[in-house]
Amino acid sequence: MAEPRPIVAFCGPGDPAPEERQQAERIGRLIGERGWTLVCGGLGGAMEAACAGAKEAGGTTIGILPGYDAAAANPWIDLAICTGMGQARNAIIAATARIVIACGGGFGTLSEIALAQRLRRPVVLLGGWGPPLDTSEAHYLIERHAGDIRLATTPEEAIAFVAATLATP
Repeated sequence: MAEPRPIVAFCGPGDPAPEERQQAERIGRLIGERGWTLVCGGLGGAMEAACAGAKEAGGTTIGILPGYDAAAANPWIDLAICTGMGQARNAIIAATARIVIACGGGFGTLSEIALAQRLRRPVVLLGGWGPPLDTSEAHYLIERHAGDIRLATTPEEAIAFVAATLATP
């Protein structure tokens, strides 16, 4: 039996800054190019940009939606999973993935980071809750969970860490 394709979670804001949108699209593209599956919240903004990048590179996307309407998913989602759970769906996103990439974001993204850590999933931070390191939130996360959270300054650096993590059993 073939080993299943690795699932990588992407977490980011629904209303990203232009740089976050570009980073999200690049991350998705790099995930798709490697044949990994991208799972996210399935809606717009950075999630949509990441899904667009993944699909344009031939990847597969899963959207874990907060409501009951599959039509709410962004147009790049292959498999929309309706939960009716609102923000609580973030637990499913974290549990589904082997590793989580957080790019920018607010408290929704922070909840996904925290849930991933509770489930012992590695997390890569790119902007937002990650660099620059002069924010008290990033200092707290890094000092408290240094073995489980990595900082990246580019999408390529984030994906390199994901690749290294996926290569280990």
